[in-house]
Formats: sequence, structure tokens, C-alpha cells
Amino acid sequence: MKAILSIVHKEFLQLRRDRRLFPLLFLSPILQLLLLGYAANLDVRNIPAVVCDQDGSAASREFIAGFLNSGYFSVRARVGRLEAIDAYLDRGLASTAFVIPRGFGDDLAGGRPGKVMIIADGVESQTATIGVNYSTMIAKRYAQRLLLERLERVQGRGGIRPVQVDARVRVWYNPELKSRNFMIPGVLGLILMVMTIALASMGIVREKEAGTMEQLIVTPIRPHQLIVGKLLPFVLIGLVEAAFVLAVAAFWFVVPVRGSLGLILLACLAFMLNTLGFGLLISTISRTQQQAIFTAIFFIMPMILLGGFVIPIESMPPFFQAVSRAIPTRYFFTMIRGLMIRGAGWPEIWDQMLPLAALGAFVLSLSIARFRKKLD
Repeated sequence: MKAILSIVHKEFLQLRRDRRLFPLLFLSPILQLLLLGYAANLDVRNIPAVVCDQDGSAASREFIAGFLNSGYFSVRARVGRLEAIDAYLDRGLASTAFVIPRGFGDDLAGGRPGKVMIIADGVESQTATIGVNYSTMIAKRYAQRLLLERLERVQGRGGIRPVQVDARVRVWYNPELKSRNFMIPGVLGLILMVMTIALASMGIVREKEAGTMEQLIVTPIRPHQLIVGKLLPFVLIGLVEAAFVLAVAAFWFVVPVRGSLGLILLACLAFMLNTLGFGLLISTISRTQQQAIFTAIFFIMPMILLGGFVIPIESMPPFFQAVSRAIPTRYFFTMIRGLMIRGAGWPEIWDQMLPLAALGAFVLSLSIARFRKKLD
């Protein structure tokens, strides 16, 4: 135990003496949290739109007002010719165009279907998909209102009574549907992953480059003592950063933290078994810190893309859904969002915690097996 504490003390001294790395340990999480917390926003509002109202009737104006009053669209321009729309879409000044042809109001007054054209810029597929869904919903709502008004007029003359469905929608856990409440818990996982993998991957490589590995070889320190002594400081740093991110999420971004703090930290520890294991594995196969950094990127990118940080795993092809079961972020993102947003407990997260811990034990064991207290 004394040997391990000595190595831990040495690691903290090295971190403190590194004038470039030590500030990054605390400044980098702050910047990542602020940038991702504000920039990584999936809420789509005020989609820029251009309106081509060739009818100019009261019905067409009322139809367009339904889009503008929804808050999902904002008019950037109104044009009189259909060809004028191209300039706004080509230059990216608008993402959606609404075209009301002549005779729209007369068709509605005569009981005929009113035809409209909605054009979406598909370059930004996510914005386009959301814009099309909003447009379809608003158009259907407008058509439903017209139908109900006509049925009510018929009812007044002894006709049928319109039948309606009163759907009362309740959104649990995130009533305002803020994407920030979904993104911030994932940012915690990203910060832990990037920082612990980067620090651990350069642990032994730094010793090789500095020429101090020879000094460790001639000491009576055992390999497992060296590994524990080198990884323990990064575990403590990770827990401090996790506590900091939770505090900022709760008090700055007002993201609810409903779950047990102990379970959250336990999930972070299980996750760091994986990230520190990957970092140690990288450090044993790299000769320089540059090699370690590029190899770390190779491990980090699949964890972000296949872990469900932004893209739901359910929407991935079946092959990649199967591959994601070997990705630790898949389990951590599910757990941390359940703990923070839903206030989940152990009965709700054990099926994610056990695979994460088992995967971490495997990766760490593989890293230890590759480690040798000797120079290559």
C-alpha cells in the first residue's frame, strides 16, 4: 500500500509540474460543458421560411398565420413569383417555402380541397424532417378546424353532431421537452471519457519518453502496484470532474438531478473502469505521446457515434445495434440519463450497470495482461 501511495504522490507531482496539462484538467471540462451545453441543442424553433402567396385571400392569409403563430417558423421574405423562391433556398437564407396557388380561397369556399405546396431544404436533413413534420401537423390542424366549423353549421340546421377525440397529452420527466436535459447528462460521459482516456493513455508513454521507465524497472515495485498507482489519480480527478459537471448542470443549466448521487458516482466509477482500461491499453502499445493521442481518437470516435449520444441506438441498422453492445458509452448514457432525469434507482439500472462493469473488467484485465514492467 505504501508503494502505491508513493506512485500516486509522484503522479500528482508530475501533473502539478506540467504547466500545460494541469490547467487543462480543469479548464477543458468547463469549456466543453459550456460549449456543448449551449451549442448542442436539438430544439428547432424559428425555422427561416419564405412565403409565396399567389392567392392573397383571407383564407390564404389565415392559413399562413397558422404557421407563423406556431413559433416554429419565421418569415424571412414574401415573394409574388414561384421562381423567386429559388434564390432564398439556394443561398441558404430560408429552409422552408410555403406556396399558396391562386384559387385557394375559392376552392375552400366551394367545398373543394385547397392545394398548397411546402418546399423544404433537405441539405440539413434533421431540420428539414422536423420542419416537414411541423408543417404537416399545422396543415392538418387547419383542415380539421375547417371541417369542424362546417359540421357545426350543419348541426345548427338539424344535421349531425361532430365527434371529436379529446387527447390529453402528458409528458413525464421532461415536460418542456428541452433537449438540454437530454444532452447535458451525455456531456458528463463525454468529459469523463475524453479526459480519462487521454490521461491514462499517456501515463506509461510519458515514462518511456522521459527515460524514467528504467528507474521503475530496478525498483521492487510490482506491475499491479505500478498500474494501480498510475490509474488511481485519474480516478480521483474523474470523480472531481463528475461532481463539478453535476453541480453546473443542476445550478447553471437547471437540469434536474433526481437520482441518488451515490448511484451516479457508482455509474461513473464503472464507466471509468472502461475508459481507464482503454487508456492503459493504448499506453502499452504506443511508444510516443503522439501515437497515444491518435490511437485514443480511434477509440473515442466509435464511443461517441455508436453510444447513443445524439443518434438513438434504435434507429441504427441491426448490425451496428449489435456492435454497440460492446461500446461502454451505450450503457453509461442510458444509466446517467435515467438517474438524472427520471430519478431511476438500482432496480431500473442494474441491467445496464452489470454489462458496463463486466466490459470494464474485461478491458482492464486485457490491459494489465499486456503490461510488462520492462522496456520493449
